[in-house]
Amino acid sequence: MNEEAGKIIKRILRDIQVELGDEFDRNFERQAFFSEAWARRKSPNRPGGTLLIDTGNLRRSVRSRTTENSITFFTDLPYASIHNDGGEIVVTAKMKRFFWYKYYEATGSFGRKKNGERRNDKRTQQLSTEADFWRFMALKRAGTTIRIPRRRFLGAGPEVERIVREIIEENLNEYFNVDFSIERK
Repeated sequence: MNEEAGKIIKRILRDIQVELGDEFDRNFERQAFFSEAWARRKSPNRPGGTLLIDTGNLRRSVRSRTTENSITFFTDLPYASIHNDGGEIVVTAKMKRFFWYKYYEATGSFGRKKNGERRNDKRTQQLSTEADFWRFMALKRAGTTIRIPRRRFLGAGPEVERIVREIIEENLNEYFNVDFSIERK
């Protein structure tokens, strides 16, 4: 019986690992932690674009590992925790140089007329708001803080508990051929 219990637990853990791995990946598509929507972006860069997906590295970095009786989901990217938990970061001189670089990059792409004036087309207007954003960021004093809103993509919650409970019940029902479902109100 002990060996069979180990097999059941192993199968339950594998099912949970697959199902939650898919759900955590879908959080990036939903732009929410299950039903808890992420805070929208305030910067004009990529207006209406997807959140937390620029290169896709963060999404691809979510992994899991199992032991005999547990599963751990994790990411090893250094910026993952600030996005998942939210918080504040302190502006440094190096960050200010990056912001100026982005500003000059944005202003160098403006469409120009033959006389040197900026065109008044949609792309140039968007670049103008982007350049304004980077200029604003570059003019922040070193030592000031930038608030990063919480955008959870990993963690525990009611939906996670529901999924785990359903998988356990399904596997136990299958093993014992009995209905162990519990009515919850």
